[in-house]
Amino acid sequence: MKNRFRDVVAAGQIPVGHMVWEFATRGIAKIADSTGLDFIIYDMEHSAFDVDKIADLMAWAQSAKFTPFVRVPFCDYQFMARLMDAGAMGIMVGNVKNAEEANRIVQAVKFAPLGNRGVGLGSAHTGYTVPDPLTYFREINQSSVIICQIESQEGVDNAEAIAAIEGVDILWVGHFDLSTSLGIPGQFNDPLFLTAIRKTVAAARKHGKLLGIQPGTAQQLESWLAAGFNVISWSVDSAVYRAALLSGVEAVRAMTIK
Repeated sequence: MKNRFRDVVAAGQIPVGHMVWEFATRGIAKIADSTGLDFIIYDMEHSAFDVDKIADLMAWAQSAKFTPFVRVPFCDYQFMARLMDAGAMGIMVGNVKNAEEANRIVQAVKFAPLGNRGVGLGSAHTGYTVPDPLTYFREINQSSVIICQIESQEGVDNAEAIAAIEGVDILWVGHFDLSTSLGIPGQFNDPLFLTAIRKTVAAARKHGKLLGIQPGTAQQLESWLAAGFNVISWSVDSAVYRAALLSGVEAVRAMTIK
């Protein structure tokens, strides 16, 4: 079962991804794939994407090499299990606060014996064929990825318990939400934020879990790599497009305005 994300991690390298929350086009998968990305997170929390749209995006992603993940709007079985059935290879859940919530995610995403995901073989996630159930359950349980976002002081306080849950693969710091929760929105060099980062990093390392974050600048990337993060999503589609367009427009104006 192909999973570029897992292959990169197994090779001891840092997987590089990107978040899509605006451009739900049939071409976005191949455009992104041409850059050599290892994974994409399709976002349902801060976008207008519904389950039907995500199902289309998952279908288009099948022709790409990267591993498709989906961020769901909240910790709800109907989102997580249905999106896995649509072909997602992993689920990200925002603002996971405790081990109980982390366990609910595992139960929804993983098949028995690790979880309690309902069985519906023969649809998109199995290529419209019916595989041997025991073999498929074992393979998808091993390859699928669960990402718990740490975005509050409560999440930081419980980061070790969250990381200890079998099936959780990544603790992912949602830096804007975490800083806002701490009362210091956007102040990523504040001692409160840095302390929260250190606690989260220590929790993940103790339990052998990966650490994810999404920088938008080279300075953030350098700082968070040094802190120990080893799964990197580079910015979001609309920000990348705007930055490239702005640069081009400024270049044109510089050459045409006398």
